[in-house]
Order: sequence, then C-alpha cells, then structure tokens
Amino acid sequence: MRINKYVALATGISRRSADKLIEAGRIKIGQQQASFGSTVESSDNVFLDKVVIKIPEEKTTILLNKPSGYICSRDGQGSKTIYELIPNEYSKLKPVGRLDKDSSGLILLSDDGDMAHKLTHPSFIKEKTYIVQLDKPLQRTIQTQIEKGIKLNDGISSLKLKPLGVKRLSWQINMHEGRNRQIRRTFASAGYSVLALQRIKFGEYSIDNVPEGKFIKISNNIG
Repeated sequence: MRINKYVALATGISRRSADKLIEAGRIKIGQQQASFGSTVESSDNVFLDKVVIKIPEEKTTILLNKPSGYICSRDGQGSKTIYELIPNEYSKLKPVGRLDKDSSGLILLSDDGDMAHKLTHPSFIKEKTYIVQLDKPLQRTIQTQIEKGIKLNDGISSLKLKPLGVKRLSWQINMHEGRNRQIRRTFASAGYSVLALQRIKFGEYSIDNVPEGKFIKISNNIG
C-alpha cells in the first residue's frame, strides 16, 4: 500500500494532508524516512512523529430481524438460536443487548465493542421502540400508571405508550432501559399479557424492510 494512503486511512486525514506530513519528514516506515514513492507492507511499523499509527481493524455488525422462538445465544439447549439464521462467517459476532425467545424484531450482532457499549450503556441514552399486542384493551387508567411508572421487583418501570388503532390492543412503546423482560413484566403487574412483542428500532438502527429471519450488514457509525 502506498504510504500516503496508509497514513490517510490510519489517521482519518486526506491523502493531500498525508502528503504534506511525508514532505515535512514526519513519517517513518520502521527507521527509514518515508518518501512519496514508499510502500507499506503488513509487517511494517509506520510512525508519525515517533508514534506508531495503524489502520483501524475492520469491524463487522449485522442487523437481524429475529423471528419469535429463537434465543440470542450460541447454545440453544434444545431451542433454536439466532446463529442458525446467519452464515458461519458471522458465528463469532455477539448480540448487542437483549431480545428474549418469545420476542421478535431487531437484534444487532457485532464484534465492535465500542459500538456495543455506546448502544447499551445507560449514559448514552439510546432509545428503543417496540410494537406490542395485548390480550385485552388497555384501560386509560392503567396506561397512565404505566407511563408514570410501575414498581417491579428490580425498580420502577416507566414506558412511553402510543396506541395503534382504536381497540387499544396494539401499542408502540418507547423506552431507554433494557431490563430482562421488562415490558412483559410491566404489563403483567397490571394484569395484562403480552401476546406479541417486536422491536423495530434500537438507537440509530431501524428494522425497515428487512424480512423476518433475514439480516443485512451495516456500517458502524454510532456517535
């Protein structure tokens, strides 16, 4: 690889700016001063002002539309797993966040630890959107209670609810937390059963037109 391309990829600057660094004598390949015609081999160390610079390792993230009945684990212990839905080349990717066996929708799998941290750590406040189907119409008084917060055994659960239709059976839910089976437990504590739960958005990522059981490879641009 030509040295100016390597420097540009390793630092995020343009090739023209990389040329200026080379011209200024600030780039070395090993102990040798780099020139415009220099090339970089995979075994070379490249230095900018005596500091090693490297091209970032490419990370892989896929977005899977998980069907109900699949668990987000490699060991299904008799159950189907999401790894049966993706090629072996992605078998080392780890799920980002939770989606239980009975739920469907958006699940991310990635080897990018920074991206996973920014999506799941509470300090980054990434919103998640779900569609739920209830066993009976949600009373307005119960809706108000859930929106204000219902006490569960692991703390208060507050969900932002939006009705989808006049029957008050289908709801869009927006939330920032991600406790284990939180939505199901919240409704159960108020006397309701969740018949179906689908996640359609997670932070900047949306299920869009990805068919159930299929996936797409995505770029990692989480801020």
